[in-house]
Amino acid sequence: MFKTSRIRESYGDRLFLLGVYTFLIVVTIVVLFPLIFIISSSFSSPQAVVSGKVWLLPVDFTLEGYKAVFRNPQIVFGYLNSLYYTVIGTAVNVALTVMLAYPLARKTFYGRNFIMVLLVVTMMFEGGLIPLYLVVKNLHILDTRWAMILPGAMAVFQVIVARTFFQTTIPEEIAEAAELDGCSDIRFITSMVIPLSKPILAVLTLMYAVGHWNAYFDALIFLKSPELFPLQIVLRNILILNSIDPTMVTNVDQMLAQQGLKDLLKYSLIVVASAPVLIIYPFVQKHFVKGVMIGSLKG
Repeated sequence: MFKTSRIRESYGDRLFLLGVYTFLIVVTIVVLFPLIFIISSSFSSPQAVVSGKVWLLPVDFTLEGYKAVFRNPQIVFGYLNSLYYTVIGTAVNVALTVMLAYPLARKTFYGRNFIMVLLVVTMMFEGGLIPLYLVVKNLHILDTRWAMILPGAMAVFQVIVARTFFQTTIPEEIAEAAELDGCSDIRFITSMVIPLSKPILAVLTLMYAVGHWNAYFDALIFLKSPELFPLQIVLRNILILNSIDPTMVTNVDQMLAQQGLKDLLKYSLIVVASAPVLIIYPFVQKHFVKGVMIGSLKG
């Protein structure tokens, strides 16, 4: 049996690796500390949060912040609205993106290069906010749920990524063989393209879902009814405008000081608003990395 000899690293290489590892550790600490601090503060008592006693671990562990969050009807409705916008909006986004990207990936599709030019032009030039508002108003979807879904129903960048994935993953020979066997285009897409495109579907789903979940500017422009506000608008009102209706948290307000309650609600609401994305990402990370790498290749 042959023994594999390990290549000895030079002193300079070891010093370089030590510097790289040290830098990565520092960056990791800088990134993780705010997250750990927010989570610990959300589980700490208001007095500990206001007095600055919280560092890495919760102080005087309590769930009053989360109880106050879910007792607030505005926060609950905002959470449900964000879930609705994310699920329905992502489904519409992915469906339209695939419906446009796959034909553009087929060499037999007439005029695909001209359509791609038009799509790229929209990435560099746009009408602006006022024309968009007028379009939404004339479509009579102002102050409706569709105002959060239809204006951004499809992103050109995601179409380009999906098109590149289809070009590099779905060979033309498979489509030709299916066509010779009498398979229709719709049947080919549902039976062949979709099952082979799980990585790019995961990429599109995560990109669109994160965008819908974090969206607040469209709601700020197009929505007026508080019952339609997504969670990010509620979060904005609490974090930036610092507006909390005391009548909605009367029971908690009797137990906690007003300032302590506001700070506790802030940290708890940040955790609640960030939890869905943090929970979903580990499950799609494998497909996400693969889809981005394949979709980034030039077709």
